[in-house]
Amino acid sequence: MTDPFALAMRVADILDDHGIPYALGGSLASSMFGEPRGTVDIDMAIRLEGHQLEDFVGSLEIEFYVPVAEAQRAVAAHTSFNLIDDSGLKVDLFVLGESLLDTLQLERRRRVIVRDNPPQHLWVTAPAEQILRKLEWYRDGGHVSERQWRDVVGLLQAQHASLDIAELTHTAASIGLTDLLAAALEAADASP
Repeated sequence: MTDPFALAMRVADILDDHGIPYALGGSLASSMFGEPRGTVDIDMAIRLEGHQLEDFVGSLEIEFYVPVAEAQRAVAAHTSFNLIDDSGLKVDLFVLGESLLDTLQLERRRRVIVRDNPPQHLWVTAPAEQILRKLEWYRDGGHVSERQWRDVVGLLQAQHASLDIAELTHTAASIGLTDLLAAALEAADASP
């Protein structure tokens, strides 16, 4: 099976070649800053404009199966589409809109070394935005995803010393996540 980081770097190279900003997200990103866990796919948030789509998809189709109609819908509606490599591993590309969290996810992303020799980098969603994004997914999924909740608590525990809790709380309030963030902060304090 393909190494998820190697696959993420392949996609990142194509995104960079097309001048498309991205940030790695999902469980692969949260594992870098929080509690490590396995993944069945790779999530990347991207800022993709309609005029970039044809060339971008053309480059992707050299290595990946790309559902073109889904990609077109995702750009128009700011939703997601996926790529599948020959090993069957999936990359979900989330086309960002103009919401506060979408904007912050790219503005505050971090460039992280994922391979040392030679150095290879990926842009990764910062811990605060990962927490908020996962809380958003948890809320939108009906508060049932134990994985999302555990990722949030793990990120809060691992990153607590470096997080600006006042800013995190302010942003959570702006996007309707105040109660969930408060519960997650309490769970993180109570966890060993």
